[in-house]
Amino acid sequence: MTTEKKLLDLRARKARSEAGGGKARVDAQHNRGKMTARERLEWLLDPDSFQEIDSLVEHRCRDFDMDKNVIPGDGVVTGHGTINGRQVFAFAQDFTVYGGSLGEMHGLKICKVLDMALKTGRPVIGLNDSGGARIQEGVASLGSYAEIFFRNVRASGVIPQISVIMGPCAGGAVYSPAITDFVIMVDKTAHMFITGPEVIKTVTNEEVTFEELGGASTHGSRSGVSHFTAGDDEEALELARNLVDLLPSNNLEKPPQKRTSDSIERLSEKIGEIVPSDPSKPYDVKDVISEVLDDGGFLEVQRDWAMNIVCGFGHLGGQTVGIVANQPKILAGCLDIDASDKAARFVRFCDAFNIPIITFEDVPGFLPGTSQEWGGIIRHGAKLLYAYSEATVPKLTVILRKAYGGAYDVMSSKHIRGDYNVAWPGAELAVMGAEGAVQIIHRNRIKGARDAEGERARLVRDYQEKFANPYKAASLGYLDDVIEPSKTREKLAKALHMLMDKEELRPERKHGNIPL
Repeated sequence: MTTEKKLLDLRARKARSEAGGGKARVDAQHNRGKMTARERLEWLLDPDSFQEIDSLVEHRCRDFDMDKNVIPGDGVVTGHGTINGRQVFAFAQDFTVYGGSLGEMHGLKICKVLDMALKTGRPVIGLNDSGGARIQEGVASLGSYAEIFFRNVRASGVIPQISVIMGPCAGGAVYSPAITDFVIMVDKTAHMFITGPEVIKTVTNEEVTFEELGGASTHGSRSGVSHFTAGDDEEALELARNLVDLLPSNNLEKPPQKRTSDSIERLSEKIGEIVPSDPSKPYDVKDVISEVLDDGGFLEVQRDWAMNIVCGFGHLGGQTVGIVANQPKILAGCLDIDASDKAARFVRFCDAFNIPIITFEDVPGFLPGTSQEWGGIIRHGAKLLYAYSEATVPKLTVILRKAYGGAYDVMSSKHIRGDYNVAWPGAELAVMGAEGAVQIIHRNRIKGARDAEGERARLVRDYQEKFANPYKAASLGYLDDVIEPSKTREKLAKALHMLMDKEELRPERKHGNIPL
């Protein structure tokens, strides 16, 4: 064969791989409002930066007439490229080829990408659109799934891993995204579940739709499996790009700096008006966050789940920071099972990737009730305590209003090694609110008083004078300062700058035993 014929043969093979399942199946993908795998990678990565690998890999199954249906690439497009000039690895499952089903070679292609990403210290983005394990290949497909899971675990905390669910993701396939750092789901298109509606109806007699069972809204608001919900493929891919821009490439690097014209010395007179002095009145803590961060930019994580706590990313003085904040307008900002899980996972992610954590605290305690106690609030609340105590990144805490009971300790207090802990002048640090404390401490005294109501009111005032301010805690060194609300941004930015080279060692061990 001449050189020219060899080149023509190569080009024909590549063209067959690029054609995927053929025009009819590509058209069907488009008719569902979905991009093809290659179109998604083109949108995700910088123009002309994608370098494909393993485009000529084929499955080895010869059963069930699979030998008559061999398509190069085996239903997944893998390779590397750049996002705003920074190198990343990516794979995109091709629903037009065998329904994106994962067979042995399909899975091993993904494994190769994960291995290369770990060796080079680059983020990995997986675009999932698959009918699940390839039944014709039996245990070989299951083996490849497990190989992927193992690599996801090995890469966890070393390189950022982002999963974008852009179609079905069912059965064992869901566990790879679940192990990764962030899950983005496309609304009305993406579905995740262990067992589908038909199996559920057969086993439990429950009737449920695909969307109700495992749609983006379900996982974004009820289960907490998903971190972001996108309206379409394009928005999901833009979210993935934005995340990569915020994060370091690996755990040995610091996050990239962002240029801003927003001065760290900018004062905010408005910020003090956001938080009502009346401790029983709600407000939106996101308004406080926006006043503090550079240009008001804030990317919230798991916005619609466990909304009594707010987590997300922003910049302060150009530095990527993670934000954790109690949300007084939902459940009065109490910590509960889901909020504890949400914040603990976020804190651990930030700590793994050298992202400083800023905590805005306004918490009346843990949510009371039998459902919380029987659901294991002790165990779940301990996860948040563990995560903050374990974290060695710079930890800055601002007590905006209330800091009561064990929740005060848990929310990055000085006692679990917060680095810079401050409070506003109206902050209250106590075991509980004045009304409840007086009722317990002075129950008999109030009962025996001639004017019980008057005596109770006087004792409440006395308690408030002692604890309804931050000065007792400041006098004990539990707070580093009491600050004017308008100077919150400046104080945090300067403290963050001071802490950026912080090093804190922990005892050598294999790993701790977080109360899962």
